[in-house]
Amino acid sequence: MALIDVQSFAHGDWIAPSSSARIVASAIDGSSIARSGHDALNYQDMIDYAKFTGGPALRAMTFHDRARLIKALALHLREHRDHLYELSYQTGATLSDSKIDIDGGIGTLLVFASKGRREMPDETIYLDGDVEALSRNGTFLGQHVCTSLQGVAVHINAYNFPVWGMLEKLGPCLLAGVPAIVKPATSTGYVAEAAFKVLLNSGLLPEGAIQLISGGTGDLLDRLGSQDVVSFTGSASTASALRSQPNILNNAVRFVAEQDSLNASILGPDAIPGTPEFDLFVSESVRELTAKAGQKCTAIRRIMAPKTQVPALVNALTQALDKIVIGHPANENTTMGALVSNAQKHDVLEKINTLSAECERVYGDPDHFSVQGADSEKGAFLPPTILHCDNPRSAQSVHAIEAFGPVSTVMPYEDIEDAIELLNKADGSLVASVITHDTDVARDVVLGAACYHGRLYFNDRTSMKESTGHGSPLPHMVHGGPGRAGGGEEMGGVRGVMHYMQRTAIQGSPDVLTKLGNQWVPGSSTTSDETHPFKKTYHDLDIGESIQTDFRTITLDDVEHFANFTGDTFYAHMDEAAAAANPFFPGRVAHGYLLLSFAAGLFVEPAPGPVLANTGLNNLAFQKPVVPGDKIRVQLVVRRKTPRTSEYGEVRWHVAITNQDDESVASYELLTMNHYT
Repeated sequence: MALIDVQSFAHGDWIAPSSSARIVASAIDGSSIARSGHDALNYQDMIDYAKFTGGPALRAMTFHDRARLIKALALHLREHRDHLYELSYQTGATLSDSKIDIDGGIGTLLVFASKGRREMPDETIYLDGDVEALSRNGTFLGQHVCTSLQGVAVHINAYNFPVWGMLEKLGPCLLAGVPAIVKPATSTGYVAEAAFKVLLNSGLLPEGAIQLISGGTGDLLDRLGSQDVVSFTGSASTASALRSQPNILNNAVRFVAEQDSLNASILGPDAIPGTPEFDLFVSESVRELTAKAGQKCTAIRRIMAPKTQVPALVNALTQALDKIVIGHPANENTTMGALVSNAQKHDVLEKINTLSAECERVYGDPDHFSVQGADSEKGAFLPPTILHCDNPRSAQSVHAIEAFGPVSTVMPYEDIEDAIELLNKADGSLVASVITHDTDVARDVVLGAACYHGRLYFNDRTSMKESTGHGSPLPHMVHGGPGRAGGGEEMGGVRGVMHYMQRTAIQGSPDVLTKLGNQWVPGSSTTSDETHPFKKTYHDLDIGESIQTDFRTITLDDVEHFANFTGDTFYAHMDEAAAAANPFFPGRVAHGYLLLSFAAGLFVEPAPGPVLANTGLNNLAFQKPVVPGDKIRVQLVVRRKTPRTSEYGEVRWHVAITNQDDESVASYELLTMNHYT
């Protein structure tokens, strides 16, 4: 194939590699396939282009606007997958590997698009948590809000997932309204550049929203400030070097790191040969060993099994690995491709040699293995390798050295407490898994090990058909981990968006908080007119619009009829003496759900109109019992509006039921769907 010139995209222009560019080799045969690098990028211009062109354009959009943009980008990228698949073969990835990377990245964008529409407001300010009462009478309140940082996000990505690694950072970043400078790893940067071009050529992105560095970052990090973010994926040593740069420290630049880690999997004491869990453990271990040729930050590096089960497990792994076909990644029958480069292959071999001082190799010989359709000497191919460490409690290297390739170490444990101790010896990982049908074992592991791991994955016969796998980070859940894993958390739905936003404590009156969040706060002003709000369309309703109903008297006949009609004859409604003996009630009281029903009868407009359906209620609370003879009335206030489809939106109403003494009886949030027109 012709040599690919991997370009950078900086301050609106494509910039070709310079004479100092690095040659990138094919993982399949070591031939030169690309040139990448430069010595002419103006990093300050890139920062300014992002901050003063891309940032304002993104911040002018609401969260829902950005979510729609992200969805459109994902769908556009989906139409251009075949070219990316073809390029990915040269990285050593099989089609299955590439789908994890490319389709997984697209799926991640779609999840963030969905969460942006469903969990975030159609606004530019995100309300974080509930209103805090800071005064006796409710005239001085507090609210945490999150607003977009007015800087740039620098995304430094690893080589193993050139597309997913880029998209899993871009999704929450763009949703937050922050422009990004993407820096992919050079060895697979040609795939990232191709995906970047698809995004840029879609014409969907505002100018300045994304830029690309193909090559080194120069003095970029020295130019960042307090409004900027660095999100890094890679080795612990590189993360430490970047994180400790004086400018990063002095300006408190946010630094999110997802580093390599020695992830582990425990075969539960109950998962003996012949159980579904034992077979599941073998298949999970083999998949994590061979997918992407073991080049996954979440791959299983330490396999822990009850001491009595180790021989059976090694035998089962051997039989399963004998079926793996190593070969040219484009061949249909290949089940494991190559490592990314010969340099990476040599690094893995050195790590195996170091580990062998404490371990015995029980499967895989790097000097004698077959490769179909490619040259094992020229390409970066290695066989799956299983090591056995008989005494992991005193061993050091197995808990400290990661061979970033198809290498795992089997080690025995005595009991679950011993397994937990071994699990934590690596001092922080991205993920640990436990294959067990024993829920007590699961609880013990959570209590003993959760604080050392970013994710705990449990699987058994119940969940195995639908589970996504030990090594699959999902955009709904945080991806990161403590200690060696970097101490960061990416993704996690809206949690990931917050990395690119500033949380600020706002203090003020109810009217101020209502204006800021475009969400009515109790105690703030209301408006009303002669038209019942249920007769108004979604767009005609204003935040704070309200009605106050007439009173209705609750009678003893009402209470008894409701009890007999519904079957709810609880003594507090039907037995005066028993009710009076209850410390919560003065005697017989009305049903809470009777109050809700009567409240609806007081405020509902019965004729057809813009209100399509009542879809639920939230935060129902009963504050004071209602006894026969009491009167109730209702205040209904438009609290929040959220568009849902092209035809209707959701209206959230604050409902307050009070008695004849203006005391609160009950309150809740009512949800309706209302036509736009």
